[in-house]
Amino acid sequence: MRHLLVFAERTEAEEVADLVGEEFPQVEAPSVVRETLAGEDDAEDAQWLVVVEDPGGALPAEAVTRLEELAEEHDGWREQDL
Repeated sequence: MRHLLVFAERTEAEEVADLVGEEFPQVEAPSVVRETLAGEDDAEDAQWLVVVEDPGGALPAEAVTRLEELAEEHDGWREQDL
């Protein structure tokens, strides 16, 4: 399973990636990637993703809730990628 934390700003994504790495040492260090929205030509419309790998869905429900909280606290949201 993969958790995607989505942000409009790179700085927010990088800050949350650092926080996730500190709070959840049991998962690999999250990566920050840029995702261009389909059909968008303007680079300003790209989203920034914090990719949290969770092989086998090992993170408990409280940890997933915390990922959602971190995203929301930094003007983002969480999506799940199976």
